[in-house]
Amino acid sequence: MPENWMLPRIFPIGGILFDFLFVLIAIPIEAYLLHYRLKFDKKTSTFYAISINLFSSVIGWFIFFVSEPMLPIQMRAELINYMFFSNFKSPNTQVFLILTAFIIFFATFLMKFFILKGLLLSLNEQLFKKQEEAEAEAPISQRRRWRTFGNLKFQSNNLIITVLIANSLSYSAITLILLFSAK
Repeated sequence: MPENWMLPRIFPIGGILFDFLFVLIAIPIEAYLLHYRLKFDKKTSTFYAISINLFSSVIGWFIFFVSEPMLPIQMRAELINYMFFSNFKSPNTQVFLILTAFIIFFATFLMKFFILKGLLLSLNEQLFKKQEEAEAEAPISQRRRWRTFGNLKFQSNNLIITVLIANSLSYSAITLILLFSAK
């Protein structure tokens, strides 16, 4: 940890408000996809979309505020210049920005997937009832175990694909807004 660790004196209010706008755009897109592809009802899909977006946004801002003091001076200057004035001084920064955008996209996708998976496991009361019933029953046949494992694997793949599509569409909408606001 660097010795100059402290809370920032100036918060990027414009960046935080843009992030709030992005969350407001991402929630309906992702809620619709959760409803359409995973067959949740509308209230449940909206709850999950709000939860994963708010949790991933909070985690993202926490990572930003922790990692910003550790950046080299030149990168910090470029980052601060972009956050407050929406422009870059160095032409090499745009290449770094594209690389960072890919990293942020996949990190957000992984965060959203694990948050949704955790919410599904923690809020699913039927899962705990099934486990209690399974322990009370006689040993399950090998064929039934493989069928259950196959269903869980399919549901997990469907969840991964759905979160990836939802994250891609919400990031596409956010990118279009950023392109229109830059003009």
